[in-house]
Amino acid sequence: MNVSDLTGVALDYWVARGLHDFVREIYFTDSGETVSIRGNDRGRPWDGRFTPSASWEAAALVLERARRLEVREQSDQGAVCVAEFEGGRRPAEGRGDSLRIALLRAFVASHFGDTVGDVLRERQALTGARAETISEQTVGGVIEDLPSPDGQIGDIQSPPR
Repeated sequence: MNVSDLTGVALDYWVARGLHDFVREIYFTDSGETVSIRGNDRGRPWDGRFTPSASWEAAALVLERARRLEVREQSDQGAVCVAEFEGGRRPAEGRGDSLRIALLRAFVASHFGDTVGDVLRERQALTGARAETISEQTVGGVIEDLPSPDGQIGDIQSPPR
């Protein structure tokens, strides 16, 4: 899929994938219509809906990572910007109906190039730029065996007297 065509959930998903320094987990809510994330950005935890294509609050996370931002055009017909981002591979141009959409498309293009794959609508854990699907059981992290005074979980001990 061309980055210049990304909108809505697909754009939100690829922005979340590009924020791998912040996002630990991507999942979907509202019957798969909304991207949600778990992560921690510079001491501020985030657990819930992530809709940068519809909200400047979420899009500000991308704006804060811009090293250089040049708005070339902004009018009723749309916006064009060129931006360079922390962690991005190269400066990229973004176009969109609004400056926010142009900025987000530039961010995705700077991290992944001019094309991206389909949205993987499964719960995922991010490890660097890589995403791995995870099961529901591992969502809260790995639960380690809790120590007990009389042994470890799973120990088969003699029956009490």
